[in-house]
Formats: sequence, structure tokens, C-alpha cells
Amino acid sequence: MSRHWSVRGRRRTAAPLALLLLLVAALAGCRDEPTEPVRIRIATGSPTAVYHAFGQSLAALLNRELPGVRASVEVTAASAQNVRLVGSGEAELGFTQADVLPPRAPEHPAVLAVARVYDDLLHLVTPAGGPVRTLADLRGRRVSVGADGSGTEVTASRLLAVAQLGGGQVRQERLGLDDSVAALRAGRIDAFFFSGGLPVRGVAELAASTSVRVVDLGEWTEPLRRGYGQVYVTRDIPRSVYGADPVSTVANPNYLIARADLPAALVREVTRLLMERREELAAAHPAAGRMSPRAAIVTTPLPLHPGAADWYRATKP
Repeated sequence: MSRHWSVRGRRRTAAPLALLLLLVAALAGCRDEPTEPVRIRIATGSPTAVYHAFGQSLAALLNRELPGVRASVEVTAASAQNVRLVGSGEAELGFTQADVLPPRAPEHPAVLAVARVYDDLLHLVTPAGGPVRTLADLRGRRVSVGADGSGTEVTASRLLAVAQLGGGQVRQERLGLDDSVAALRAGRIDAFFFSGGLPVRGVAELAASTSVRVVDLGEWTEPLRRGYGQVYVTRDIPRSVYGADPVSTVANPNYLIARADLPAALVREVTRLLMERREELAAAHPAAGRMSPRAAIVTTPLPLHPGAADWYRATKP
């Protein structure tokens, strides 16, 4: 089992956050040294994607509301890399798609869930006047399936497999969102996949200057569920989002995850702010406004972090 998924012998701290921070400050004062802030690195994704916008807003909220905390955002390849970073202790929080996680949580996980935050919708974007109208039309064409280490790469690769378009039948490129948009504009690729909450800023900016088609993928939800588990659902992308024809597509949940060894009191405060300040977070991206405490506790296969579970128990969502 990967060390990023499992850790043994870690002890959890349940002291109130304020007490923890006061203790740190008092100890530093006794040594006539400045207090070291509590560092929270949030692993996100591309600068024009939802994880990054959400993460920036969350970091600003934590820095303002939690004395002694210094939160910052890390640009990453997204889900798979985020899980590795949090699991190895190189980040404290991160965002991930559910389908990147193993089907069952290990006995001693190094990563635990804070909340289910919103659903990622798989976009297949192509020029409106081009030949790609269905998934089958990708055969023999140049397609970005997402960056290495991204949730997009996982979902897109599974989709191509169930559609019998694996192997060399599609000329696959592994580009992040920004590079995919640039490559499509330049004609270096015929289409690209990207998995994100509505609206994806990079896709919206492309659609504002270029006529694009978002390909309907709704028929592939059930084959993906049969092949890879029940995490996948069908969601709609209405015309109002990108100005393109409305479609249905494959979606799966997103989670905010935390290191398992973070103090429970700290994670409880993060959870409280995440849920109580949804309107503020939604100002950075509408996906954040779709959170609810009732839905947030459904984080299969990951257990909730004890600090998060404590907050949900107290509020009885």
C-alpha cells in the first residue's frame, strides 16, 4: 500500500484551536522569539480552473479569521498530485475528485476528508465547426486528456477505455487546462477534456472569443459506473454557462481533503468556516456556493477527519 494512503501510529490532538495557538504564542514569548505561524498549504490546480479560485478564497478566509494561521495556495496538476502532496505531508489541505481515490480507504489513512464540496463535470471541448460531434469522432484525432497527475486524466482515460477508444486509437496529449486551450486555439489539437465545476474559467474565456462545441457525454455515465464504480453521475451543462448548445455529461464528486495528523481543533475550524461562509466563498466561484452540510458528510470512500466529523455532529446537518 502506498505511503501516501496509509500511516500508522499518528496521534490526533483534540485541544481547542484557540488554546493551541495561545500555547504556541506563550512558548515563543518565553524564549523572546516571534511566534511561528501555523502553515496551511492548499493544493489546488490550474490558475484558470475551479480548484485554484476556490483555494485562493479559502486561504484568504483562513488568514483573516484564524489568528496565527498562514494559508497559501499551491498550483498543481490537480487531483492525483494533490492527494500525493497531502498524503506525503507536502500540503495540509487539497482538492480531489472522488474517482482518483482508491475504492476502499486503508486501515490507517494518511488523507482524510473535510467535506464533499461540489461535483466536477467532464468537458469535451472542440471547435464548433469541427468534425468532432460525438465521443466516437475522436478516433484518430489529436486530443488532450489532461495533465499528468490530474483527475481529468483519470476520468478521460477511463471514458476512452469504456468507449473502446484506448490504446493508439486517439492521439493523446497530456496538457493542463491553459495549455489545452492554447493548443486548441492554435490548431495543434482537435479537442480537449477538462473536468471541473461550472463554470470553468478557462473554458468560458475560450468560448467568449471562439465558437466552441461541448460534446454530449451523458450516455457514458452508466458504462463508467459498471466499469469503475458508482461514483459517476450525469449532470447538465446549460446554454447559459458557455453560450454553447446544452449537453449532459459525466460528473463525479469533489472533496476537500486534509492530512490525517492535522490537529482536530484546527480542522474543525476549517470545516466551520467552509460551511458557514459559503456565500463569501461563492463570490470567488459559484461552485463553492453549492456546498451544504448535509451533502458534505458523504465522502465515500474516505472517512471524515475527526475535527470535521466533530463539527458536523455538533451542527446535526
